[in-house]
Amino acid sequence: MSNESEPEQAPSTAPQTSLRFEVKLYPNPILRRPAEPIEAFDDGLRKTVADMFERMAASRGVGLAAPQVGLRQRIMVINPSGEPGDELALVNPTITDKSGPITTFEEGCLSFPDIYAEVDRPDECTVTAFTPDGEAFEQSFSGFPSRVIQHEYDHLEGVLLVDRMSPADKQRHKAALNELVDRFKRAQANARPARK
Repeated sequence: MSNESEPEQAPSTAPQTSLRFEVKLYPNPILRRPAEPIEAFDDGLRKTVADMFERMAASRGVGLAAPQVGLRQRIMVINPSGEPGDELALVNPTITDKSGPITTFEEGCLSFPDIYAEVDRPDECTVTAFTPDGEAFEQSFSGFPSRVIQHEYDHLEGVLLVDRMSPADKQRHKAALNELVDRFKRAQANARPARK
């Protein structure tokens, strides 16, 4: 999920960096595939989590799910406040409860640069998960942190911002969504080896 208070820069226009991951943009098929559970809580997992936090911060996001960086793994990293020390990594998360009033809020997504849509979600959620060290975790969240978790959880299930858009938002963003599709098709065509 992107931080709507700061416009995000599309990864394709960002300067080259030494970051391990690039954000996959809609309609990359990896975004539609449900993520698989993590089985090994090891240094590789901790490195992946650290690299995801680095990508999220570089992209000025408040949340990032592993499918957004091309990994079919049930990992999400969040920092709803954007403040150092407020980072949270959840491995194999499950939302066990959603409650409270349904609230509407304009959401952005790193996989949909510069596209924002009004999304309805319950105000509260409870999550069970593991830390990157394999420790059991359970906590309830409300307000914006709950919304970020629900948004990133959608990614782990293959549900995207476009799926949560109202018909009016889909129409409002039709040109931008079509441009993302066209950009993806061009990149795919350029990646194919030339036929002899």
